[in-house]
Amino acid sequence: MCVCTTRPLLLSAVLLMSWWCVQGLRVDVIPRRPLLKLGERGQVMCQVQDCPTMPSVSWSLLGDRPLTASVSTNRTHSVVTFDPVMMEHEGALLCKVGCGGENRQTKTSVRVYSFPSAPVIRGQDRLRLWVESSLTCQVSEVYPPELLTLTWLRGDAIMQSIVGDPGSNDVQSEYRFTPQDQDSGGILTCRAMLDLQDLPPPNRTRESTAQLNLLYAPVVMVTEDSVLVMAGARLILNCSVEGNPEPSLTWTFRMPHGGAEFKGRGHQLVLDPVSLSESGWYDCEAQNTEGNQTAAVEVKVHAPPTNTSISVSPGEEVVEGQQVTFNCRSEGAPPPTLVLRREGMELQRSDSTSSSLSFSLSSAQLEDSAHYQCESTNQYGSQLVSGSLTVRAHPLQVEVSRPLAAAERGSDLVLFCRASECLNPPTLTWRRKGVEGAVLQRTQQQDWLSKLHLQDLDIQDQGGYTCEALCDSVIRTADTWVEVYSFPSDPVLKDPGPVLLGQETFLSCDVINVFSANQMRIQWLLGNRTLTSESFTFSGSLQNVSSVLQQKVTEEQQLLTCRAGVLTESGDKWRSRTTGIHLQVHYPPRRTSLSVSPGDDVVEGQQVTLTCRSEGVPPATLVLRREGVELKRSNSASSLSFSLSSAQLEDSAHYQCESTNQYGSELVSSSLSVKERRTNLPPRLSVVIVSVVCVAAGLAVSALLLDYLRRSRKKGFYQLPQSAPPSA
Repeated sequence: MCVCTTRPLLLSAVLLMSWWCVQGLRVDVIPRRPLLKLGERGQVMCQVQDCPTMPSVSWSLLGDRPLTASVSTNRTHSVVTFDPVMMEHEGALLCKVGCGGENRQTKTSVRVYSFPSAPVIRGQDRLRLWVESSLTCQVSEVYPPELLTLTWLRGDAIMQSIVGDPGSNDVQSEYRFTPQDQDSGGILTCRAMLDLQDLPPPNRTRESTAQLNLLYAPVVMVTEDSVLVMAGARLILNCSVEGNPEPSLTWTFRMPHGGAEFKGRGHQLVLDPVSLSESGWYDCEAQNTEGNQTAAVEVKVHAPPTNTSISVSPGEEVVEGQQVTFNCRSEGAPPPTLVLRREGMELQRSDSTSSSLSFSLSSAQLEDSAHYQCESTNQYGSQLVSGSLTVRAHPLQVEVSRPLAAAERGSDLVLFCRASECLNPPTLTWRRKGVEGAVLQRTQQQDWLSKLHLQDLDIQDQGGYTCEALCDSVIRTADTWVEVYSFPSDPVLKDPGPVLLGQETFLSCDVINVFSANQMRIQWLLGNRTLTSESFTFSGSLQNVSSVLQQKVTEEQQLLTCRAGVLTESGDKWRSRTTGIHLQVHYPPRRTSLSVSPGDDVVEGQQVTLTCRSEGVPPATLVLRREGVELKRSNSASSLSFSLSSAQLEDSAHYQCESTNQYGSELVSSSLSVKERRTNLPPRLSVVIVSVVCVAAGLAVSALLLDYLRRSRKKGFYQLPQSAPPSA
C-alpha cells in the first residue's frame, strides 16, 4: 500500500522538474496594454520569473528614441516610471531581461490619452430672441482628438454631433439656432465622449449643461390706455415690462406745445391731487441693452362747467340794421358744449373742442329783440346765463308791382320795385331767389324806382325774384313770383283710321313743347259730352304730354275732340286749345233688299226690273244671281238694277242679291213668276203668224252665220261677243 502511494508522488516531482527545464526564464509586461494619462505619473512593470539570480533588465523605445523615464529593478521585476507621461512616450516599449546566460525580451505598445476637463459651453449669455444665435462647446487638451465625439442634446433629443479632427488639441462644436419664446430658461447639454478602448466607462464621458438666457428688448404695457379721473382725486398710473436684461422705467409728460417733462421712475406714477393742467399723454419708457419701447396712457381730468358768461356787442340796445355779436364762454372738462338760444330756440351750438361760441347778426332785425341764453353742458353738469337785446325799428319800406306775374315763353316782362321812407336814395337790387349771390340788377335812382326787364322769357326764368332795398345799412325786401307758360300749338290728334262699329279703339292726343308752373288738363269730348279728363304736372322743363282714350264706337258718325288747357294756380284756365277728328266708322253690309217691279207676278212680254240695295262701309259689292247663276255685279255701290225688257216664261225663277265687303256679307232672295200671255186670233191666222215668225228667225240666223264665216277667213282675227255693260 505504501509503494502504491509513493509512486505517484515521485512521478509528479519528476514531471515538474522536467517542465522547469523546458520552460526556463519568463518575462511579462504588466499591464499588457498600457494606457497612460498625459501629464500624470504612469508606470509599466516588466515581471521576471524563474530567474535564480539577480536579472539584468533594460528598457528602450523603438525607433532610437530616448527613454525619458526612471527605472527601478529588483530580482522579480523592473518598473519604468513616466512622470509625467508625455506624448513621446507613446509607442512600442521593449523590456530586455538577462538571467545567467539566458536572455529574454518582450514588447508592448504604450498608449497615452488626455481628457482633463468637461466641455466648456460659451455664448449662452448672448442669445437674442428671434435672432439667429450660436453656442460653442469646446474640450481642450484632448488626445487623441479623432476619438472624441461632441454631441448637443436637448433633453434626450440629439440636436447635433461631431467628431474631432486629428492633429488638434482642442475639439469644438458650434450649434446655430434661432431662439423662440419657449426656449427661454431651457437646458442644452454638450456631451463629450472619448471612445478609447481600455478606458474605464466613467472616464469616457463628460457633460456640461447651459441654461438658455435669451436677451430681448423691453416689451412694455400700461394697465389702461386711457384713464378718466375727476379733478382733485388721487391718480396712480401703472406700467409693466418684460425684457432681458431687466429694463429701467421712466415716466414723462407730453407738453401741449412740444417737448416732454420728466415725472418719475419705476412701475408706478402717483399724481395726488390731479389737476386740470395735468390732462394729457403720459409715456412709460422701458430701456435695456437690447433696445427701448414706450407705452402711452391718456389721462383725462374732468370737471363740470364753470365761469360761464355771455356778452353782447356793441350793446344790448341797437338800431335795426346794425351788426350784433354774441360771445359765450365757459370752462370745464371735457370742454363743455355751448348752446346759444333765443327765447328757448337754439341759434348755434359749439363743437366739443372749443371753449367759446360766437354768433353774429349781420343786420339786426326787429324780431331779434329777445332774451338770449348761453348754456354750458358736459356730462358732469351744466351752467346757464342770459342776456337781452333790444332792436329799434327803421322806417324803410319796399314794395313790388305785383306778387305774381304770368307770361308766355318767348315774350317780354317788366317787374317794378319802389322804396320809400329813406332820407337818401336807396340802393335797389334785384336777385333771383334760391341763387346765392346772383345779382340781376343794381340801381340807385332818384325816384326810388327800379325796373327789371325780362326779355324772351324761357322756362329757366320762372321762379322767385327779390327786390332788395338798402338804406343806411338797413335792408328791406319784397318778393314776386314769375310763372312762365309754354303752349305753342294745338293738340295733335292722330287719326286711327277705319274703326269697326261696335268695337273699341285707342286714340292719342299729344301736346308738344308744353310747360306750366301749375297743371295741364286734357279733356276728351264726344260732341258736347265730356268723356274723360286727365291732369298733368311738370318737372321744370319743356315736355310732350300725351293722353290716350279708349272708346267703344257706337255711332256711325262721331266727332271726337281733344281739348288741352293750361291752368293757373287757382285752377282756372289760362289758355286752351282744341283739335277734333271725325272717326271713319266701318260696318258690314246691312239692310240688304231685293225688289221686283212691277211685281212678283208678270205676264209674258212685260218689262221687269230687279233692284238690289244694301248699306255698308266701305260700300259693298252687290251680285244678282238667278238660280245661282250670276246676272250682274256692281262693285262699291249701294244699289244694283237689272231689267228684263220682255219677260219670258223661262225667266220665272228664284233671284238672290248678295252684298259683301271685308267685314261680312248679307243675302236676300225673291221670286219672279211669268205667266203666258193669252190672245183671241183665229186659228188659221195664228198658224200664218207663227210660220212668218219662224221664217224670219231662220233668215236672221242664216245672215249671222254668213257674216261669221266671212270674218273668220281673215288670218288671226277673231272676236268674242261682248255682253252689255251693267247698268248703274
